[in-house]
Amino acid sequence: MPTTLYQLRESLVDLPTYQFQKLNELIVFVSHFNKFYKDKLNAVNLPLRTLEDLHKIPFTTKQELALDQLHNFPFGSNHSYPESSYIRYHQTSGTSGRPLKVLDTVESWDWWQDCWLEVLKSAELNHDDRLFLAFSFGPFIGFWSAYEAAKKAGALVITGGGQSSEERLASIIENKVSVILCTPSYALHLPEVAAKKNVDIIGSSVRLLVLAGEPGGSIPSVRQQIETLWGAKVFDHVGMTEMGAYGYSCKEQTGIHINEAQFIAEIINPETLKPVNTGERGELVLTNLGRYGFPLIRYRTGDAVINLGQTCSCGSDFKLLPGGIIGRVDDMVIVRGINIFPQSIEAIVREFPEVVEFSIVFYTVEEMNQVKVKIESDTDILQKLRSLLRERLGLRIEVELVENGSLPRFEMKARRVQDLRLRKIS
Repeated sequence: MPTTLYQLRESLVDLPTYQFQKLNELIVFVSHFNKFYKDKLNAVNLPLRTLEDLHKIPFTTKQELALDQLHNFPFGSNHSYPESSYIRYHQTSGTSGRPLKVLDTVESWDWWQDCWLEVLKSAELNHDDRLFLAFSFGPFIGFWSAYEAAKKAGALVITGGGQSSEERLASIIENKVSVILCTPSYALHLPEVAAKKNVDIIGSSVRLLVLAGEPGGSIPSVRQQIETLWGAKVFDHVGMTEMGAYGYSCKEQTGIHINEAQFIAEIINPETLKPVNTGERGELVLTNLGRYGFPLIRYRTGDAVINLGQTCSCGSDFKLLPGGIIGRVDDMVIVRGINIFPQSIEAIVREFPEVVEFSIVFYTVEEMNQVKVKIESDTDILQKLRSLLRERLGLRIEVELVENGSLPRFEMKARRVQDLRLRKIS
């Protein structure tokens, strides 16, 4: 496979050389102008001599950023420019703790857009497409950068902020939308609404869905269910408000590619903090190379991934994460000696198209962790689902049928896991 070359000043270089140069430019800059990183980089000899020297820099955690924003209220000290230089405000969803506030300069926001352009290019978006953004335009970064990137790509952008699901469906049909951007949960919810309103989405102009905000687009059973419901192809995207739009799926649909021209990726054992071996599961650690206004160096994302150790058959030499984000490292619960990730349960549940909605409940009985699944379904599949869960996970999991419409629906990040354990320990 030929090696892709990257422009670096007046020369073309390979990816490691490009990353090394961009990394040194970033860390030397922030060591002088970024208060948050000055102390963290104080004991590191700069510039670095090799790309492997990145490991000499301490990790950055979300807890550190949150604590820094408490002590340096409200925006924290991870800024390389005066506050007057910032033009964009974002806020994390807060699903895993106190929401983080993130600011971007004009340059950093342009970098965000260019990262999203790579997502749209991978999905083969073109200027003839009509792209619909099915999300509310609030402080959560959502698809704000996708909106800007789609304009750069020359596509017609139609926003659905402030609309009901029925109004969004009408806009999608009437405006002959060809590409939808939304969460996997919402991509499953809209067909449910369409069926109740007798709206034909299979016969619509929609040809692509680009999913983000939560796992799902890289889970085969979820992706296949969405593609069947819409009669369209699904592409996945992963990103973080504090990190950037760092990954996307390709036509092979086997996982997520890291955009290594803009991010350096490491996969570590969360216990030992050492790199994992090929084929092992670990925690994804990222460094963004172009967000000088809000840099993150060796950021522990908390996302669990598999270190494949080989490239994709699509021809890209960017690192491939098979199955995308396979869970959160802190989501694992040990039930009767078995390690359980909620995403593993979802992958099995989604093999049953009869399941309209579901939730996972962890609870405690006599000091022992237990788990059950609640489902909405018009078909009696309880025994089949129980059997498949036991076969795949090696654990008896109770499945409970609940009334249709009783479980919550989600537009943005879904919260399908209820943790009712008496002691929140694995």
